[in-house]
Amino acid sequence: MISDDPYKNNNLTRREFVKYLAGTATYMSFASPLWPEHHFHPLSTQGWPISTNVYTTELHQILPVPVSATDPQINPKDLELYTQYNYSSWTVGEGLPCTVWDTIAPDYNNSPKDKHLLSFFTITDVHIADKESPAQPLYYEWSKPYGDTCNSSAYSPVVLATTHVLDAAVQTINAIHKRSPLDFGIALGDACNNTQHNELRWYIDVLDGKVITPSSGDNIGADTIDYQKEYKAAGLDKSIPWYQVLGNHDQFWMGSCYETDEIQAAHISDVVQTTDNTESPCESLKGTLYYSGVVDGADPLGAVINSGLTSEYDERPTVVADSNRRSLSTTASTSQGWINEFFNTASKPRGHGFNLVDRTMGEDFACYSFVPKANIPIKIIVLDDTCKGQGQPDYAAGCLDQIRLEWLKKELQHGQDHDQLMIIAAHIPFNVYENLVTDPTQVYSTPAPSFMPLFIPGPYEGATSVVDDESLLRVLQEYPNLIMWISGHRHMNTVTPQIHPHDQTLSFWEVETSSLRDFPQQFRTFRIYRNSNNTISIVITNVDPAVSANSPAATSRGNAIATARITAAVTIDDSTSHAINAELVVQLTPKMQRVIARVGKPGSRRFQNFE
Repeated sequence: MISDDPYKNNNLTRREFVKYLAGTATYMSFASPLWPEHHFHPLSTQGWPISTNVYTTELHQILPVPVSATDPQINPKDLELYTQYNYSSWTVGEGLPCTVWDTIAPDYNNSPKDKHLLSFFTITDVHIADKESPAQPLYYEWSKPYGDTCNSSAYSPVVLATTHVLDAAVQTINAIHKRSPLDFGIALGDACNNTQHNELRWYIDVLDGKVITPSSGDNIGADTIDYQKEYKAAGLDKSIPWYQVLGNHDQFWMGSCYETDEIQAAHISDVVQTTDNTESPCESLKGTLYYSGVVDGADPLGAVINSGLTSEYDERPTVVADSNRRSLSTTASTSQGWINEFFNTASKPRGHGFNLVDRTMGEDFACYSFVPKANIPIKIIVLDDTCKGQGQPDYAAGCLDQIRLEWLKKELQHGQDHDQLMIIAAHIPFNVYENLVTDPTQVYSTPAPSFMPLFIPGPYEGATSVVDDESLLRVLQEYPNLIMWISGHRHMNTVTPQIHPHDQTLSFWEVETSSLRDFPQQFRTFRIYRNSNNTISIVITNVDPAVSANSPAATSRGNAIATARITAAVTIDDSTSHAINAELVVQLTPKMQRVIARVGKPGSRRFQNFE
């Protein structure tokens, strides 16, 4: 049922919504508050406070309002129609229960949780975007008709408020932490959208709680447009250390193309990039048929301007150049410039994990490991599994060269020898279910869920990966203490059991976290427990940022839903949250059962609202 609350339905156009806000200062809450944070102050000059009420998806889900089959099929550029035909409308529904997945530990038998071991959060694929940069392919998606492409990474109106969505997520994490403490957080890559210096600085500065100027060049609209206004980010609670993983968008042009001298020059140019607008982005950059355009920061809806056929322009469109748009990738190293920025931070730890990297392994080596709690034998192995070097067949593919593969084996063996349970944190997943599987009974259904390979090894021309998905799985299943692989990249919440055919202790879970850029704009919490029968339970919970009624983050949520429908990523009648809340049970070896039996805090730190 659709509520009478215009905010909950998100039925208003932005212009109508501004009128609505002018007429009332009343905030209509969804339900009784669980985590009271602060009072709501509309259009605060200090920041964008989140809703007073914070929920996980186990209590309330953000659900898209279905679009009628009789309504018109609108195009990406039809921004005025997004709300008119419910493409961007959403409501709040009942919670999604936590489902037990004992797929790889069938002897679990609902054993009581005896001790709490570790709690952490993951965010990923934030894609902080400089929407005014001339070095982006906006026209590729802006010009498409309904359902023609699923490449919303080229353009989506979510680019207006990427810093605001991150800030809302951070405030939501802080609220959760106050009620049920988190030991650390880890961001799983693609912090920025186009490997630009200003994009990464916005990302780090939001987490640090600094003042954000979310525009570049001439900063048009900074005094009048909500998503353009300077604001004070809340910052992650200083008691939570956070760590970072490297992604493909953090190193390559739009995550797809090696940054040549020409592309690097385009970032800081004052002329808008040209393209042939084809499906081959790197080749298309050499074309001159179209101008790619920039977002008009003076437009409340953020339309794309300076785009279209070059033949229709008497002069090449220009923007105000900005040296802060410079590429972080160089021909010497695609990642070192990006890594260096994490040492310029006000939050902890210094370097956010990159201080632990062995610099003797090479300029582009970005792998490290850490133990979050000294008294808990769980190690996090941060693995950079992105492509390196020029001439790769697909920079969005997974890749491990021999150096990184040998490092990974060494880390796994070390954890095995020292009786540590291990979690691999990488940007790109491998051998995962192609589609969202929400019920553990589907694992053994007929037909079985299909898998999606993501690693491209030789003999593909230029490929440097020494493993494909199957050979990587064989390597990982040599280490029984590996309990989970976590990743982002696909912008999905998929859970995949990596099942060993003969030995349950060699099986492990693969858990993906959805993007904070695209629908469903969620992050995850992980809470690990020892059960009374010495199995391990990993409780995973999706969380929607608690956006406030008049914020750019709230508008971004609607834009993300609309984009998913227009690009056919979901059907127009889809009204599900695309979340997965689950209890993932792991079978341990007899030796690790004895080790785990001696550690952890008696009783459960699992807050009842995560149940």
